[in-house]
Amino acid sequence: MPQFRNVLSIQAGQPTSDGAGVKLTRVFGGPGVESFDPFLMLDEFGSENPDEYIAGFPPHPHRGFETVTYMLEGRMRHEDHMGNVGLLQGGGVQWMTAARGVIHSEMPEQEKGAMRGFQLWLNLPAKSKMGDAGYDDIQPERIPRITTQNGVDVVVIAGQFDDGQMSQAGAVQRPDTEPQYFDFHMPAGSHINPRVAEGHRVLLYVYEGEVEIAGQPQKLGTSRLARLSERGEIQLNTQAGARVLLIAGKPLNEPIVQYGPFVMNS
Repeated sequence: MPQFRNVLSIQAGQPTSDGAGVKLTRVFGGPGVESFDPFLMLDEFGSENPDEYIAGFPPHPHRGFETVTYMLEGRMRHEDHMGNVGLLQGGGVQWMTAARGVIHSEMPEQEKGAMRGFQLWLNLPAKSKMGDAGYDDIQPERIPRITTQNGVDVVVIAGQFDDGQMSQAGAVQRPDTEPQYFDFHMPAGSHINPRVAEGHRVLLYVYEGEVEIAGQPQKLGTSRLARLSERGEIQLNTQAGARVLLIAGKPLNEPIVQYGPFVMNS
């Protein structure tokens, strides 16, 4: 019998606003963030009401970590103090390394329709916090999309996807934290067995439907985040279908001193 990872905690995202009043759900972030190491925050934004997103995120700073914005629907324009300009659209990813400092803006490139996606904050190791800032505008065609033998569509944003039957490298690789960032589109009656290295942090966020986590009595429903133990196998099952983010990475085990968008070690 396989030994499955345990669920250490389940939590619901909290409604809040950021930028110039953009309404969003803070899935995790803030006090106690050390238990999510190397990740610092995950926000979900989504609305069909322009009043809830049109003001966007005017120029603001970041330092000491990376931001990963994954867009499901809509169009967002990025500009920063280094002269980078990019258009983030449905299926695309913006991967920004703030390092010693970035001032940037993210503004809607639309006046109506749905705007939906996620922003993940990934910590940088101490040795990289004062390095050069960087920016990568990853268009949808650069992000691998595969279908497993069990019929699950997988968007492989970062890291290496492997389920024992097929393997696929993602659009982004990071050697220090070894992040894996996958979006699973699970049809009714499907299952998936993603492999994650021993000792790595594993987070599961269901943004549509619900899943069963093998070895656990409770189901994980919409807008719920599960934090798993660091050893064992993972199997997700769904009866009616679900869409799930798997976010995993190697903990840095370094001090985290955060003041808003600035994250250092002391």
